[in-house]
Amino acid sequence: MTDARDITETGWRGSREGWLDAAKSALIESGIGAVKIQPLAERIGLSRTSFYWFFKDRAAVLDALLEDWEATNTGALVSACDAYAETVQEAVLNLIAVFLDDGGFEARFDFAIRGWAHQSDAVRARVAQADETRLAAIRALFARYGYDGDEADVRARTIYLVQIGYISMQVEEDLETRLARFPHYVQTYTGQPPTANEMARFASRFR
Repeated sequence: MTDARDITETGWRGSREGWLDAAKSALIESGIGAVKIQPLAERIGLSRTSFYWFFKDRAAVLDALLEDWEATNTGALVSACDAYAETVQEAVLNLIAVFLDDGGFEARFDFAIRGWAHQSDAVRARVAQADETRLAAIRALFARYGYDGDEADVRARTIYLVQIGYISMQVEEDLETRLARFPHYVQTYTGQPPTANEMARFASRFR
């Protein structure tokens, strides 16, 4: 997140990224009700009027939050599914990696957006579309390695719903605990265990 001092140093009116970061922080910390122009101005130490240099109104910054979420979280997941892998086990490890710290997928942001969806039909529709986009990418991953339609779909749902379950339940596990479980997850998801070399390469990303 952008620090208030970083924002104010960009100029008296701040920057679009600074205002959006403030809105994102407010959403994650306190929910959609906290994303209001005056509180955001106070959060970053700028005048309310400077907001309008970058956004037409509150609705505009809310839409920008959704666009940022789609680009950040859905984009990271789809890219991970498209990444090169020699085996399906390696491909699934690429996908799992996106949900770990610094993997590109912001779990708290996803949780906050899903909370917002309970209050807005329009946001609920955006979330449903994002979920389908993500599932389609995971199904395509399995299809590349020879799994047929129904099997690819069920395996994709198993991976995705487990990960969303982690987010929804706000599960906290240290990295070593999660790494120890991943070989078993991969075997469950693909029907085949990862090799020792595949796990070593995977673990080296996070150590």
